[in-house]
Amino acid sequence: MKRDLKEDIDAVFNRDPAARNSLEVILTYPGIHALILHRGAHCLWQNEQKLAARVISYGSRIITGIEIHPAAKIGRRFFIDHGMGIVIGETAEIGNDVTLYHGVTLGGVSWNNGKRHPTLEDGVIVGAGAKVLGPFTVGKGAKIGSNAVVVKAVPAGATMVGNAARMISEHHDEKGNPITTKVNDANQQEKAVQAASTENPADKKTTNHTARETTFQAYGIDPMSQDPVAEAFAKMLEHIQQSENRLDQLQTAMCKIDPNFCKKEYDKLCLEDLDVIGKSDMNEIGAESQ
Repeated sequence: MKRDLKEDIDAVFNRDPAARNSLEVILTYPGIHALILHRGAHCLWQNEQKLAARVISYGSRIITGIEIHPAAKIGRRFFIDHGMGIVIGETAEIGNDVTLYHGVTLGGVSWNNGKRHPTLEDGVIVGAGAKVLGPFTVGKGAKIGSNAVVVKAVPAGATMVGNAARMISEHHDEKGNPITTKVNDANQQEKAVQAASTENPADKKTTNHTARETTFQAYGIDPMSQDPVAEAFAKMLEHIQQSENRLDQLQTAMCKIDPNFCKKEYDKLCLEDLDVIGKSDMNEIGAESQ
């Protein structure tokens, strides 16, 4: 118990910049209190003292606002930030170094006996208000953004956002299959090695990207990630603007061929018409297409 408590406190310092000292963490962090009480309740549950386990679980809910069923399996260095409104179901399983924020639900969608709740593997981050519902697995190192609703398995390392959650991982396609880059030509392999040894801005970008992957990301969101909805709208808007330009060119050409052709003015779509995206989104999409 002493070792587990020390690891829990260290996990708070590693993932919460607001933590100042161990005494403050022990006295004022409800996530620590919920974990201590859950370990006692889980031990009683395993020893067939289920009523006592449920009483302790209920008392923990009253004190901390965090509801953890005594049968739930929780690994080491589990960190609950803020904690209010968290619900962890009976058959949920949580690995090591997992982080949950307030309002998270690890729930079930079936009344059948057996596995009903999700399994979170090591290093998973679940943002505030997210709902993970069903007996599936969230892969190692995956991130679930705030208020996302996840109802199907998540591959390792993926990032899920939205309702229903969409994947924005650079390493998986829309179906969750890993994307692998194959270099078959020996000359291309040699060029790749030479490029890797040469220091340039692209290398720095790769280094920064790797650093973002290895560092802890609060609320399961990478600040460098693009909203997939805004990105889709930006691509649509870019296509519409290209079509409008082409239409203007066609009208001009028709007027030269037929002087009687009536050129009509029409309202054009602009960035101000779509509040969901900004000019920076369009610039980034344009740079990628170039």
